[in-house]
Amino acid sequence: MPDDELVRRLRAAGCVFAEREAQLLRAATDDPRELDALTARRVAGQPLEHVLGWAEFCGLRLAVAPGVFVPRHRSELLVDLAARRLRTGDVLVDLCCGTGALAAALSARVPGLLVHAADVDPTAVRCARANLPGAHVHTGDLFAALPAHLAGAVAVVVANVPYVPSAQVALMPPEAREHEASAGLDGGADGLDVLRRVVAGVGRWLRPGGALVVEVGEAQVPAAVRAARAAGLEAATATDEDGETTALVALRPSAEPAAAGPAQTARSSGVRPVTAV
Repeated sequence: MPDDELVRRLRAAGCVFAEREAQLLRAATDDPRELDALTARRVAGQPLEHVLGWAEFCGLRLAVAPGVFVPRHRSELLVDLAARRLRTGDVLVDLCCGTGALAAALSARVPGLLVHAADVDPTAVRCARANLPGAHVHTGDLFAALPAHLAGAVAVVVANVPYVPSAQVALMPPEAREHEASAGLDGGADGLDVLRRVVAGVGRWLRPGGALVVEVGEAQVPAAVRAARAAGLEAATATDEDGETTALVALRPSAEPAAAGPAQTARSSGVRPVTAV
């Protein structure tokens, strides 16, 4: 297939970055018939990452399979916030891990972490195991999937929980709502069903001074903070420099000052200092 024809097909299907996508599709195969098949899948609306079999996140190329949540670049804020709280040898838990993108990026940023990840979707778990060699990747529901010996020993829990309110899922782009599992998107009536469960249970697993870092919608901040404080956690929020991503940082109280408190999580990449709410 001539390159200009490939670009035209992609552009006609609504692909904004048709030229770049054409390059990636051509790089994926030398077989013209396979290229045509891949292009047909993309033109039909499948996410490019599902078509290629990989997604880029924090400079890493991560395996992803059809139906699995594709990591978003906006979630890099969680990596920035969590990395400042981790040291070599610490225990990191990635809940609702999907491809394991957060744990993979943090492992690259902070070598020598003891990583556990969990997801209810077996296909996502297979992707995470491919992306997290040497980690412990579990199939199961949130903390129920973790081994009991981690209780009280975890330095950081990162979680990209589903937080789209149920009524708004239908308004999401077709690539997401039609090709990613609804369990990875739908957060219940106000979008916080899973987050509340994580917040309620995380205190048992965190070490004193340990942190939960989780993505939320800006409008959900007051309710998320109330849930964290009701669970006995110290709560704060952070946004990226573009104001497009918001994270809740919830700490298990400690008698000793944490090694890197919430106000220390700003990075030169543009993350604003965490603001208590």
